[in-house]
Amino acid sequence: MDRMQLRALAKINLGLDVLRRREDGYHEVRMIMQTVHIFDQLQLEKRREEGIRVRTNLYYLPENENNLVFKAAKLLWEEFGLPGGISIQLKKYIPVAAGMAGGSSDAAAVLFGMNRMYDLGLSMQELMQRGVQIGADVPYCIMRGTALAEGIGEVLSPLPPMPPCTILVAKPGIGVSTRFVFENLKANELEYHPDIDGMLAALKAQNLKELAEHMDQGNVLETVTIPAYPVIQKLKETMLGCGALTALMSGSGPTVFGIFESRQSAKRAYGVLKRGRLAKQIFLTTPYNNRRIKYE
Repeated sequence: MDRMQLRALAKINLGLDVLRRREDGYHEVRMIMQTVHIFDQLQLEKRREEGIRVRTNLYYLPENENNLVFKAAKLLWEEFGLPGGISIQLKKYIPVAAGMAGGSSDAAAVLFGMNRMYDLGLSMQELMQRGVQIGADVPYCIMRGTALAEGIGEVLSPLPPMPPCTILVAKPGIGVSTRFVFENLKANELEYHPDIDGMLAALKAQNLKELAEHMDQGNVLETVTIPAYPVIQKLKETMLGCGALTALMSGSGPTVFGIFESRQSAKRAYGVLKRGRLAKQIFLTTPYNNRRIKYE
């Protein structure tokens, strides 16, 4: 196999709690992760010339070792002493710097693809163990679906799939630094913690409304990001006003998503957001719940 086409899917956080800041500077988290059908496209191709070449469709993205795609390729390249070179074409559609793990998902796709192309024989678990060296979200992006993430995000437990629904995703025209958010989070002074256990019970019962109820105030990082970027709160209020069961910021933001029972209601909300110009990128999507890994 000399060439492979891949899809790297985005994620949202149905719940995100930070338990404490560890002595090593990392934060211990408890999160419910959910893959959605928004994706980047990657093409991997073997080359005779040695080295890793990355090309993207966005001029401002790095094409060197500062790109997680490059880091993923280099990790396997050096470990297995692979011959020749590899070319990676990356077309970005997942919003950048948006709390949707786009870069981590791209890296996960490269690990998966190179494992297949070069017949490395690594299991999913072995790929996930390597992925955490690139970023805390990479193991989850290899696993996909609905999962509880603990530790720094690398300790993963599969969960029952999210009940069927339509998800409206809106990213305002700003970028948020994950480092800024965590550096300004007062983890030991949080006044509330999301009801992660309630969300887990609702998933087990396959009750969408109950899940949405427990997701209220479900992301502690909003305590930092919303005061710095009030447009996030406006997006949440707009979605709720249009009939969303709940609306929440994903990751460290600034992306906001709303959960709707009906696609028709979500489409109306899409129109309101578009006319109001509160968001630069807007998507209507659904949960990805297939446990089989389908990158192609």
